Amino acid sequence: MNPKSWLIAWIGAADHECAEAKRGSDLGPIATALRDKNRYDRVYLLTNYDFDRSKSYCTWLESVSSYDSSSIDLYSVDLSSPIDYGDIYTQVSSNLQQAGLPRDDVELTFHVSPGTPAMAAIWIILSKTRFPAKLIQTSREKGVESVDFFFDLASDFLPEYLQRSGERVQRLSDAAQFSTPEFEKIIHQSQVVASQIGLARRIAAYEVPVLILGETGTGKELFAEAIHAASSRAGQPFVAVNCGAIAPELANSELFGHKKGAFTGATADRKGHFLEASGGTLFLDEVGDLPLDTQVRLLRALQSHEITPMGQSKPIKINTRILAATHRDLAADVAAGRFREDLFHRLAVGIIQLPPLRERTGDAELLTYHFLASINADSAGRPEAQNKTITPAALKLLQSYAWPGNVRELYHTLLRAVIWSAGPDVTEQDIQAAMLPVARNALPNRFQILSDGFELQEQLDEVARSLINQALQQSGQRKSAAAKLLGFANHQTLANWMKRLGMSVDFPPN
Repeated sequence: MNPKSWLIAWIGAADHECAEAKRGSDLGPIATALRDKNRYDRVYLLTNYDFDRSKSYCTWLESVSSYDSSSIDLYSVDLSSPIDYGDIYTQVSSNLQQAGLPRDDVELTFHVSPGTPAMAAIWIILSKTRFPAKLIQTSREKGVESVDFFFDLASDFLPEYLQRSGERVQRLSDAAQFSTPEFEKIIHQSQVVASQIGLARRIAAYEVPVLILGETGTGKELFAEAIHAASSRAGQPFVAVNCGAIAPELANSELFGHKKGAFTGATADRKGHFLEASGGTLFLDEVGDLPLDTQVRLLRALQSHEITPMGQSKPIKINTRILAATHRDLAADVAAGRFREDLFHRLAVGIIQLPPLRERTGDAELLTYHFLASINADSAGRPEAQNKTITPAALKLLQSYAWPGNVRELYHTLLRAVIWSAGPDVTEQDIQAAMLPVARNALPNRFQILSDGFELQEQLDEVARSLINQALQQSGQRKSAAAKLLGFANHQTLANWMKRLGMSVDFPPN
């Protein structure tokens, strides 16, 4: 089967002007290419101009070529600048990935003539690396020409570059190993945590954004503090912000500041957290909870290193490193349109994945003794307090529990048990009494402790409800898509399961 042929190009100023009859009989680069003998199955156009203007151009393009609207696609790309190489590379790569490229059944051709020289340079780089493609250019004198480069970027340049970069990374990471005592605050003996600390040590040496992923209570802020302390910004401010605790309508003001009178209630100027952390590090915990308009502003800040406070027209240059964290499934949020993909890629230059406590072999015991020593030290000298120890049965119970709230839940459970225990020993009964009966989404390895009255089928049904709800959320409440995620043959099978589990099925299958 012959592959489909796609022509991909930016719409440039010359293209618009030709369509607007500002250049006489000239057709412009794109129309010239489409009137050539080579026929394309799809014309894929990008624009950073006003979308309506470019849409009018596409209508004109159909009238002067043999292509109709079914084969011409137009996509708006919001660039910080048409000469910002990094932003152009990121935005174009993201756009082409969303189109499912590269694909074996599609042969790409990039048109390098329309747009700025920076745009042309990015087409060349992409054609030799991530999106293999032919290159063409057009001119009034010679019409359409192939653009040939007699080198392979991957084999001619990258090996030497990567060798140099690898040596630099090794030097930096080796140096970092001896200058980061703050990582000692992360109590662990498990290899899974040790590996993430190793990554964090290396990332700390670079001035790049970092995304810390992990369930609630796994210590994301502790890692962020350690990365800041191990970086060259250690002596500068570390500002931690819980994005989930900010009212959506105040998010822009809280992060980027505002001028007096910018909105109702703005009775004085506000610096905002970006400027409060200037020279240092801004930690955005639960970044996935930010509203979409604030995500746009955050993306701008990462791209251009400047912010514009609300009510102010002139941007302010910033020197703030961003560390972000979330317990959410950002990939699912991106797919559902709740989180911008371009922002995700900007934040995830460095990624730390913190394991849940149930996967940290041996750490529950180590943390128990560490927390108990800390609790005893804090209460030392108080007449009503006792120096507590923990019985083997109580320790075994702590080790066997799945800890859905992770390290945070372990600490607070132990603290309650110490306070409530009547004698010098924290017993198994004290631990059981200290465990809060909080309703949680059930997962296969998060069952309650086995005891009298445990019902296996009830627990399995709760797991099924949780996973079905998760699949429905990821699929945007489309039962056919959710059924596919769950491995069901069709949406009717899913509906049958939901009926048996007592779940509502009152929405369309697609």
